[in-house]
Amino acid sequence: MQTPASERTTYILVDGENIDATLGSAIFNGRPTPEQRPRWERVLDFARKRWDQPTKGLFFLNASSGSMPMAFVQALIALGYRPIPLAGEAREKVVDIGIQRTLAAIKDRQGDVMLVSHDGDFAADIERLLTGDRRVGLLAFGEFTSGSLTQLTEQGLELFDLERDVQAFNVPLPRLRIIPIAEFDPLHYL
Repeated sequence: MQTPASERTTYILVDGENIDATLGSAIFNGRPTPEQRPRWERVLDFARKRWDQPTKGLFFLNASSGSMPMAFVQALIALGYRPIPLAGEAREKVVDIGIQRTLAAIKDRQGDVMLVSHDGDFAADIERLLTGDRRVGLLAFGEFTSGSLTQLTEQGLELFDLERDVQAFNVPLPRLRIIPIAEFDPLHYL
C-alpha cells in the first residue's frame, strides 16, 4: 500500500566532510571560508519544496578526535538538522559507515531519500533503495560525482546540483562544468 505524500518523509543524509573536501580541494584549492560553504537550511528547503513533504535532516560528523565543532553543531540543530557525531578507529570511515547503515535502515521504512555526497561508496546502498515508489535523489556537484552514482539515473536516481538547482551558496563558485546551451549566457564571461 502506498503511503500518501502528506505522510511521507524525505530523509536527507549529509556527508558534510565529502562536500567540504570537494569545495576545498577541487573548487577553491584551499579551505573554504564560511561564506563559501553551503547554506544548509537551503538544502532542507529545497527537499521540502521539491517533493512537497516533510524532511528529516541527518548531518553526519566525524568525532573520532573526541571533540566536535560545537558552534557548528548548535547551528545545525537550530536549522532543523539532527547532528550525528560518530567516532571510531583512525582507519574507519565512520561517516561512510554511519550513512551506509542509515540507508540500509531506511530500506525497511516508508520515505524518500536525498543523499548529499559525491562518494561512490554509497552506490550499492542507493541502488537497493531504487525500488517501488520510493524517490531517491543525490545533491552534489555533477562534475565531481562518482560515475557509480551517476549511472544509477537509469534506475531512477534524481541528480540535483547544489549550486544551480539547490542554490545553496551565497557566492558564485569558480567551477568548470559543462553548460547546457540553453543555460549559456555569454555576458557571464565577458
